[in-house]
Amino acid sequence: MSKSKKDGRLSDAARPFRIAHQTLCITGFNFETESMVGYVEMQVHPLRPDLKKVKFNSKHYNDPTLEICQEDGKQRNLDFFENCHYSAMTAVDSDHGNGELAVKLPAEALAIVQEMKMIRICIEFSLEQPRGGVKFVVPDLDGTMLDRGAHLFTYGHENSSRLWFPCVDSYTELCTWKLEFSVDMYMTAVSCGDLIETVYTADLRKKTYHYYLSAPTAAPNIALAVGPFEVFVDPYMHEVTHFCLPHLLPLLKQTTSQLHEAFEFYEELLSCRYPYTCYKQVFVDMAFDEAMPYATLTLFSTNLLHTKNIIDQIPITRQHMANGIAAQFFKCFISMNSWYDCWLPKGITGYLGGLYRRKAFGNNEYRHWVGQELEAVRAYENEVGPIVLDPSVSKETPALYFSIYHPHTISPRYADIYARKAALIIRMLELRLGRELLLQVLNKLLAVATQVAQQKFYLGTWYNMLLSTPAKAISTVTGKDIQPFIQEWVQQGGHARFFGQFVFNRKRNIIELELKQEWTTKGALRYVGPLTVVLQELDGTFNHTFKIEENKTKFEITCHSKSRRHKKKKIPLCTGEEIDMDLGDTDADSPVLWMRIDPEMFILRSVQLEQPDFMWQYLLRYERCVVSQCQAITALTNYPTPKTRLALTDTIESDQCFYRVRIAAAEGLVKVANSMVGSWAGPPAMMTIFRKLFGSHSCPTIVRQNHFNNFQHYFLQKAIPGLMAGLRTVHGICPPDVHGFILDLFKYNDNSKNKYSDNYYRAALIDAVAETITPAVTMVTVTGMCPSTDSLTPDTSLILEELTRYLNLEKLLPCYRLVITVSCLKAIRKLQKFGHLPSDAAIFRSYAEQGNFLDVRLAALEALVDFTKVEGSFEIWQWLLEVIEEDPEPYIRHCLIQMICKNPPFQRKEDSSLSTPALVEKLWKLMNSGFSHDSRLRCDIADLYFTLYGRTRPACLPIPESMMVLNLKEKRTKFNPCVMPDDFMEDDEDEDLNISVGSNEHKRRADSPLHSDPSEFNMRSSLDQNMTVSNASQDDSQFKFKIRINSPEMKSEPSKTSFANEFARFTSKDSLVLDQNPPASLLDHPLDTSIHKRQEDDFVARLSEDSSVGSPVLIQEETVIETVVESMDYDSQMYASADNTPQVMTPSVHSSAPPTPLAEDGVHKAHKAKKKKKKNKHKKRHKHDKERGDRPRDALDSDSLASPPDFEVI
Repeated sequence: MSKSKKDGRLSDAARPFRIAHQTLCITGFNFETESMVGYVEMQVHPLRPDLKKVKFNSKHYNDPTLEICQEDGKQRNLDFFENCHYSAMTAVDSDHGNGELAVKLPAEALAIVQEMKMIRICIEFSLEQPRGGVKFVVPDLDGTMLDRGAHLFTYGHENSSRLWFPCVDSYTELCTWKLEFSVDMYMTAVSCGDLIETVYTADLRKKTYHYYLSAPTAAPNIALAVGPFEVFVDPYMHEVTHFCLPHLLPLLKQTTSQLHEAFEFYEELLSCRYPYTCYKQVFVDMAFDEAMPYATLTLFSTNLLHTKNIIDQIPITRQHMANGIAAQFFKCFISMNSWYDCWLPKGITGYLGGLYRRKAFGNNEYRHWVGQELEAVRAYENEVGPIVLDPSVSKETPALYFSIYHPHTISPRYADIYARKAALIIRMLELRLGRELLLQVLNKLLAVATQVAQQKFYLGTWYNMLLSTPAKAISTVTGKDIQPFIQEWVQQGGHARFFGQFVFNRKRNIIELELKQEWTTKGALRYVGPLTVVLQELDGTFNHTFKIEENKTKFEITCHSKSRRHKKKKIPLCTGEEIDMDLGDTDADSPVLWMRIDPEMFILRSVQLEQPDFMWQYLLRYERCVVSQCQAITALTNYPTPKTRLALTDTIESDQCFYRVRIAAAEGLVKVANSMVGSWAGPPAMMTIFRKLFGSHSCPTIVRQNHFNNFQHYFLQKAIPGLMAGLRTVHGICPPDVHGFILDLFKYNDNSKNKYSDNYYRAALIDAVAETITPAVTMVTVTGMCPSTDSLTPDTSLILEELTRYLNLEKLLPCYRLVITVSCLKAIRKLQKFGHLPSDAAIFRSYAEQGNFLDVRLAALEALVDFTKVEGSFEIWQWLLEVIEEDPEPYIRHCLIQMICKNPPFQRKEDSSLSTPALVEKLWKLMNSGFSHDSRLRCDIADLYFTLYGRTRPACLPIPESMMVLNLKEKRTKFNPCVMPDDFMEDDEDEDLNISVGSNEHKRRADSPLHSDPSEFNMRSSLDQNMTVSNASQDDSQFKFKIRINSPEMKSEPSKTSFANEFARFTSKDSLVLDQNPPASLLDHPLDTSIHKRQEDDFVARLSEDSSVGSPVLIQEETVIETVVESMDYDSQMYASADNTPQVMTPSVHSSAPPTPLAEDGVHKAHKAKKKKKKNKHKKRHKHDKERGDRPRDALDSDSLASPPDFEVI
């Protein structure tokens, strides 16, 4: 079970068994009670003959991650939480041989295991009101479930299948699957694999979908969606099927009309057919993310559906669907070998998605996307720290407030940038190997995996379907060694930073280039390797490659051209074309026109190059690389001169330039115009350009009717008004001409003859008019009157009228995704913030309530976050925290926390009325136990906690006396073990004595060793008593188990009839009370000493009798061992004594009455004796402090923790 320290990956003994096949059957769904019941059956192959227990993952039982810091005392710092969080996640990580559910095999099964034969383990479960893993979407409307569009789907962050069914929740455990789902007649069940058949009941009230997935697949890649979906078979590819909610079929047909092109592109690119026999797309409401790919199935948000007249949404949706198909190849079909190899499937999927972007939207769009991704990675690493893709052999661990060694402990923002960087690394690999060689490597991986997937289960056969560091595979296919590349860019984080400047030596006709590399700051690395410098000279483009070895290097570059003073000639460019240039602005002695460093983005880097402004102007005008042009625009903003203005203006007007470059030039022109406001001559910047491009021919001051056939002109027309609104006069206000110009665009906007929607254009105009708003000049009166609509300026009154008109029109004729409402809410908040309107959060609260559209809620919540920061409203701050804690939509919670992190209500160490001990406790509780069902939300709260308070203890909390020790070497605060109070001093012997069935001690401690078990079910056939086990869980959802272990010859399957009857009892309203207070028969019933004559309790007997109906005849020699494990309320099973020590109520054999609590006097005496005993042990502990050493109490040695006893049941 150990992890190799050499490479950080798992040894073969981590999991002492393999699963060959798994059956998942859910026999009933109840949307009214949000519950379901079913079973799983796994064919387990032991890897060693001494296998005695099998561990599975099931989030709802005995999970130490339900409470990360179980004995945290008064510590409230992130360092302590980080250690506990990683320990808790590792304690249930199946890749380390752990799990929440440990089943100890009975004696009958041990004999079979010794022969290394297969055994079958069946676990029956039921789930009610799950807080994570399964989302029941039941709109609060009138009518039946069909009329209301009720549906459900599964979701999760990374490997989270344990949230909704017991499994080995690991990407490395591959097996074939049989999936069965029984639903009502009007429902459709969509899952992974091929639909084999649909069986209807005799009364035609229910039907069962049977799916089979023959390709070995990991449990995290299994998903389910159930609802009244409308079905659409792709007309171009009949093996592709699309599903959507009622009344959305027209949108579905339009959205998926181009999907077949993505399939054809990937198959042709990889020279390999799609690895599965079918593919399904399901569009659901309240999705966890916009796209969630699984094996043969991808779940999308319904917000991605669109009509054919929506320009802005089309590329976004097409890219999401293309990425979902790419993930079928390198995420679902070929999975990762360990978390340290996660960068491979994520990177390859992003790389393939980028190639589709190039094919569908052009090379300029692709290169601009690469530049944006590189900038995002660079900005994050500068702010937070380096991103290490493979931290298994990293020499230096990044100083972060979260652990990067587990997928459920990293920050969501870190995970997003991690995936972006992985795609860039794969692209860098393409540049080193060549595109053809890299595609050959990917083709080889797919070919081997396809061949292996067709073979039957054999130990070690399916390992070729797991991705690991590709050095060996690339070396085999290409013969090239990329290990140095892996060590430099994958196994260490950061990016290179270069600062360059050069001068021309006329006598020697050379360029003297000086490059300085900065690698000591945060997020930077020391790069050693080749670097390309491109010189554009009079006689053409010349590439020079230099070896970077030191921090500061000087190079001499010989020029290939001679200077020609003031001679016009055709200049050959790198694209092969020759163009005429006016060389009047150049240096007469130098043949160099401009310089570029690493233009192909060969490495992850940031470059700051100093060269004269005329070189940047030539580069912007004549260079064809969009990334270099954007870099030139950024540099030219530092040179506010008339020539810069002319170069930017020419770029905006040029139809030969890419539209994103033209928009960037408009942004740069605004900055230049604001810098030249004192010397600017003529009309405001870009007004003449806009009227020339989009004005009416007869009257240029009036915009002509909308015709969006030219998409580049559409995006430019949409962007220019908003950029013009950023112009300012010497007084810091928007010029009146610009204000009137934008209002005229509202007045003369005519979309009657346009075949495309102008919703996004009108929303952009609202954003533009909001950008013209500047802080109001108000008179402070003695009475302290607040601003009102009566005191508005004429310009602001016009703005408010337009906003009111559009909001009212939106209620009558709502547009696509309510983009008009979103823009109006942002504009109203800006009016309030700048003092034009009284600050009132009521309008934003009404739009942020449940029932509004997602985008509208997010816009309103963003306004409330800003309102809280500006006004310091405690009431709104508490309401936002309630939304984070209780909102039914996980995506809303996730986005809201990110908004607060980006715009926090108070700064770190700021004395704010909002920073209270109650806030610290609430955030700590959410982070510690409140979001145990959603690791993404838990890590979001950790991000928020760090943003508000940092890594140390919040200053608003009182400091406990003599309880904190500051370790300057480790920079961590810890408990002092020498001054621990009595409540925290629990002797090891007490821990052994207090471990009991159903108590909290069965949770694995967050800092316990990996080999300690959270719980074990000891399955013995010779016991004389059944035992019902309950677990005190903070999770409100209920999860029930029934475990059956069969010999390999047993051919029977659990009966579906028993589950139907049990489900009817489980989901009925009258039975919900019994789940909290179990009947006496569950706690106390007579038993026979013979195993063949034992009597089950009422609950188990009902299941067993129903299970016998319709079941195949069992072989008499076989023994079936069963147990029932039901998660119930803690107080209904346990009676705590005065010192909070759980007391186990042992079931009585002869009495049918429920157990009675201990007498009050007895409890009081026991409490006194316990307290006295602890006091004596506390004194003894001080005596041996020097022998124990100065180690903190919260990091106990593994030897001091006793393993929990086995659950012994029959």
